[in-house]
Amino acid sequence: MMPMRETLSVAVDALRANKLRAMLTSLGVIIGSASIVLVVTVALTSRKFVIGQIEAVGSNLVWAELVRSSDKPQPLSDEMTVDDMQAARNLPGVVETGGIRDMPMEIVIRGAVRPVSLIGVTEGYQKIRRLLVLRGRYFDSLDLEGRSKVCLVTKELAERLYPVDNPIGRSLRMGELTFTIIGVFRERVPTYGQSEIQDQSVIIPFPMMKYFTGVDVVRTLFAQASSPETVPAVQRELSEFLKSRHPGEAEYKVQTLSAILSAARNISLALTIVLVVIAFIALLISGIGIMNIMLVTVKERTREIGVRKAIGAQRRAILYQFLIEAFLISGGGAVLGILIGLAVPVAAQFLLPGNMRVPVSGISVVVAFVVSCSTGIFFGYLPANQAARLQPIESLRYE
Repeated sequence: MMPMRETLSVAVDALRANKLRAMLTSLGVIIGSASIVLVVTVALTSRKFVIGQIEAVGSNLVWAELVRSSDKPQPLSDEMTVDDMQAARNLPGVVETGGIRDMPMEIVIRGAVRPVSLIGVTEGYQKIRRLLVLRGRYFDSLDLEGRSKVCLVTKELAERLYPVDNPIGRSLRMGELTFTIIGVFRERVPTYGQSEIQDQSVIIPFPMMKYFTGVDVVRTLFAQASSPETVPAVQRELSEFLKSRHPGEAEYKVQTLSAILSAARNISLALTIVLVVIAFIALLISGIGIMNIMLVTVKERTREIGVRKAIGAQRRAILYQFLIEAFLISGGGAVLGILIGLAVPVAAQFLLPGNMRVPVSGISVVVAFVVSCSTGIFFGYLPANQAARLQPIESLRYE
């Protein structure tokens, strides 16, 4: 223990004598280790955010649409109905179903005709699509069963219709019918026009759509699976279910968010790998810098090494001395880099939305420390071995 303590003391004293050089040498390690922690943190945060945004469109969502042929008319028997939707609720793994039918419509806003998207929705639609009602209320069972002439409008349409006044209770004429606005809603996350809900959308009870279309069919049938694990099974069951209830020529496209979620995970993983490789390159460059500085240090301290060997220091003690110096440079840089990598997300937390949390990976901290220290020891071995192999006589004669 005493020789090792003495070796450690000599290594620390040598670094204290050249503080600026040690700090500059460890700068690359600081940057590399901080980069590893930050890269993994950013990757985890972006992955969590993207997946959260996708899942917020609909929890465990499965939806089916009729594949329409352009070269021949579509029989009415191929169309999905409310009866299909209600029967699908009994499928294993399905906890809720809903359906919609939409069509373009025009309304008059302050004397000007404006296009809107009119959507007829069934009872379970809000639960499946997780719509947020900002003002007023959503449809109740009486509205849906009694064919009430009520509607909800998007936030954007409400601001255009009534920029100052409260739209709740106001009238909205569409075609030959006049509806009463009972609520203002928005999607839980913006889908930028990629879903059935557009910025200028009006939703009405599904039975009212028959007045506009003349038929009582569902264009899109939604099913909510009980858990993410049951989504593939529900997708298969719903596809087979629809084929069993309609003519054999009918073809239905049953989709889920799984493909999008998988793509988001793969993109996040690929970006993480690329950024981690860049961080490792920074550590590699810093390791080369450590080796260069240690080689210069060995050259400068050749006479000191000769004196230590002349008074009885063993080759192993000299080797350990310079390895410890390399370890302290890389380890100290790793600790500082990790602290910086942890401090940045904590500081950024105050600038992010209140519902968003920045996850910090404990594995990234361990990996950053181990890799940084290993880099220092690996590249510090050559100078340390060179110092340990110096001959005492030649070292003492070195000027």
